[in-house]
Amino acid sequence: MLPQIKKRTHMQDYADHFLGRDFFSSFFSDGADYAVPAVNIKENDLGFEVELAAPGMAKEDIKILFEKDTLTISSDRKAEKEEEKDHYMKKEFSFKSFKRSFSIPETVNSDGIEAKYSNGVLTISLPRLNKGKDNNNKSIKIS
Repeated sequence: MLPQIKKRTHMQDYADHFLGRDFFSSFFSDGADYAVPAVNIKENDLGFEVELAAPGMAKEDIKILFEKDTLTISSDRKAEKEEEKDHYMKKEFSFKSFKRSFSIPETVNSDGIEAKYSNGVLTISLPRLNKGKDNNNKSIKIS
């Protein structure tokens, strides 16, 4: 599994050391999840390959858009959990979202972009452009 990159708050490391990370994260938290999936980008003879760690997500939750030489990967998930017992009802909501954008070289063929999702890893293949082809805006379907 690929690691996740966590957004750091503006607290200093020494405060975390003495009071613990959980104290500040729970006290100052706005309830949003700031985890950003880690990404690997590889270049090979055929083009580029982008791997994004997205464990536990359904491919329907992920959106990929290629527009004006920018590849954008995003997701918005909302979960709702409701529990009823004797004299009370508990309802919890959770929202998880992320958005990653990458500048793509003009040498990428937008018509040949493919995406697949397997075992929690989204893999996007960006083939090199053959001379004389145009780059267009498009949405990429995940297989």
